[in-house]
Amino acid sequence: MSFKFNRGLFKYDFIDHHAVLCVPVDADIKDIRKRYLKIARHLHPDSCVAQSDIEKQLANELLSKLVNPAYEKLSHEKTRTEYILVLSHMGKRLAQESVSVDLSTDVARQLASSPHFDHIYKSAIAKIAETQYDSFQKAQNIIALISELNLVYIMRSAGKLFAAASQPVTKSTISTSQSTVQQASATQPPTQTEESIVLQYIRRAQELMAKNQLTQARVELQYALKLEPNNSRCHSLIAVVYLKQNLTTTAKVHFDRALQLDPKNQIALEGKRRIEQMTGHKPSGAKHTASPNTGGQLPDKSGGGGLFGGLFGGKKK
Repeated sequence: MSFKFNRGLFKYDFIDHHAVLCVPVDADIKDIRKRYLKIARHLHPDSCVAQSDIEKQLANELLSKLVNPAYEKLSHEKTRTEYILVLSHMGKRLAQESVSVDLSTDVARQLASSPHFDHIYKSAIAKIAETQYDSFQKAQNIIALISELNLVYIMRSAGKLFAAASQPVTKSTISTSQSTVQQASATQPPTQTEESIVLQYIRRAQELMAKNQLTQARVELQYALKLEPNNSRCHSLIAVVYLKQNLTTTAKVHFDRALQLDPKNQIALEGKRRIEQMTGHKPSGAKHTASPNTGGQLPDKSGGGGLFGGLFGGKKK
């Protein structure tokens, strides 16, 4: 079977390996490998859940003709770097040439018009990945959908401004994957404010910190700071993550920034006290203001059962 695509990046004679694996275009090699292994287990003849011989053959061809070549290209640092460079140049060229793009799904149009396109893109990709290869017959359409998102994303990243609500709905709308598109679109309502998006990042980060999943928590907070770089709470929380990862210098930078923005930030004050204990030097201007009734512990303001009370506890990773 020959797989042909006429949407997204494929339309420009570019093989969209990120769409095949359903990973963001800026995914690192570790995440790419993790995603590949999950897909490979699902499609490999020895573990494939296909019922008929036709489905098994289709699954095997998806693996051998699309998935394996995509992983081969993106799993090696040199080839991946070259590929990303070409992708970046393509995004800049298309943006500069003001190429007209017909978008066939709501999520693609939303990605094109929203100011918070990075969040929408990452959320949509993550949601679609959950069911990308559940149906082998629909996989080709799903890959085309993802490639359309990738096309819009690289153009937006290159500075392309799409006219709001100006993209026509074409007959190529993917009805076979409509439920997936709706789920992906639902992850980011068009009316959602920047503040609520930042709060979502913070909430997810807090949940991850409570589970001691520090790397993931740091990523969430980094996204939040991109949207709101002067958020004292974000700076203090990411500083806690760095401190628990033994990155004391970086932690201090963020604690200092948090206190510049809010001198009464209790997390930052407690964090600087911890750094003082660890280094034996009192940071300039730092004062420990924890209430005597808390026994020196940080008060819990989350309402979530002591997250902040144990924020600095636990093992370091």
